[in-house]
Amino acid sequence: MKVNPVQIKIALPKGRLLKQTADLLRLAGWDISGYTEDTRFYRLQSGAFPGLSAKVFHEKDIPIQVAIGNYDLGICGLDWIEELLAKYPSSAVVKVKDLGYDTTALYVAASETAAQKRQTVDTAVRIASEYPNLAESFALKSRLRHFNIFPVWGAAEAYPPENADLALLAGRTGQELFNGNLVALTKVLDSSAYLVANRDSWQSKDMSRILGPVYLNLGKLAPASATVSERHPRRRAVATDTEAVRLALPDGHQQKPAVELLNKAGIKMNDYPSPTGNRRPGIDLPGVVVKVIRPQDMPLQVANGNFDLALTGRDWLRDHLYKFPSSPAVEVLDLKFGWVKIVAVVSNELPVKDIYSLRQLAAHREAPFRVASEYVNIADKYARDNRLGMYRVIPTWGATEAFLPDDADLLIENTQTGRTLASHNLKIVDTLFESTACLVSNAETLKSGKAKRIESVAALLRRAVEDAS
Repeated sequence: MKVNPVQIKIALPKGRLLKQTADLLRLAGWDISGYTEDTRFYRLQSGAFPGLSAKVFHEKDIPIQVAIGNYDLGICGLDWIEELLAKYPSSAVVKVKDLGYDTTALYVAASETAAQKRQTVDTAVRIASEYPNLAESFALKSRLRHFNIFPVWGAAEAYPPENADLALLAGRTGQELFNGNLVALTKVLDSSAYLVANRDSWQSKDMSRILGPVYLNLGKLAPASATVSERHPRRRAVATDTEAVRLALPDGHQQKPAVELLNKAGIKMNDYPSPTGNRRPGIDLPGVVVKVIRPQDMPLQVANGNFDLALTGRDWLRDHLYKFPSSPAVEVLDLKFGWVKIVAVVSNELPVKDIYSLRQLAAHREAPFRVASEYVNIADKYARDNRLGMYRVIPTWGATEAFLPDDADLLIENTQTGRTLASHNLKIVDTLFESTACLVSNAETLKSGKAKRIESVAALLRRAVEDAS
């Protein structure tokens, strides 16, 4: 009599952990083909263990997916596990094994000048971090009487000292100097790659046959070489001109078109993009200082008065305004690059062709309709406006197409051609709006003494956009 193998699902990481994780699983004989740095396939099968399947996620998503029971096992950094447990200590995620590679640490860092001063007890300490739950835990354990946590998508090192007093951020173990002229004040957490399990799965499924070869091959991995961003960059001067126009430029894939636009406008940049990860490039415009941050963070930072101008996307501005309809963040100029459509996406397996049939499907669901997106507020408004019944928005940090159809019913996603979605057996059922890059400012700042300087920068960009049209 043939016995069906135990079905085990594991969530595997993209990004920093992928190469060494793939090497470990290869040494363990899992025979998972397609798990490579250039993979475009998020659903993988093991050739050695018939019951073992894998899906590839952004690392931040893995502890959550394991905790809610969508996956039996996961591999991710201890930092993201502790970030989840700091807010949800009773979460059903079990720390099974320290895999021993990609050793990093979380540090609280400050600018050199701030590190030498004592904050007065009545001053609120501003802490910027990708790890807001751990940042709050640090503040409470440190008995800070007044503090504000600024959650950011990344680039926390860019915020002190002007926009935050402290940053909680990751670095190599023993790192004392960070880009942006920051120094480490204290270590919060040592981290490395970890194997985690869902508590119920760990108690009910025998995983020894699968995990045994993994344990036997720990320590055989070649050490990862340090990337450019992990080296200590040279120190950068911090701008002190309080009347300067503070301009935020994007990191990531938007850097190339941003540089092209700046060049067309006659604006010359120094060290942008930066091979050392410098977040404070030079600019040849007098009275203007620049920081490089994530486009996702720009609307809120402009609204809070931390920047006067920012090059972000209309999609991120709209997501911000849906959450804060009275926000002073306003669009100044359509920059006409970075064009994408924001679309509603479902699996081809669903008998849905438009929003009307989607609504009918959701109406007959007993379980909440699951909507996954990086655009949490846009997704929430879309589900509410289209009366999708009981629904739950699942925040993601990338690789959103991996969620359908097992872990979500609907995606709110951006696309240019739709080809990537189609390659994952997904289809577009609705287009919400079109988005391009835009120049954003603060409505109150536009009435301030900086207005003329801001308009002069905007005018240069406006002429470049018009000339390119």
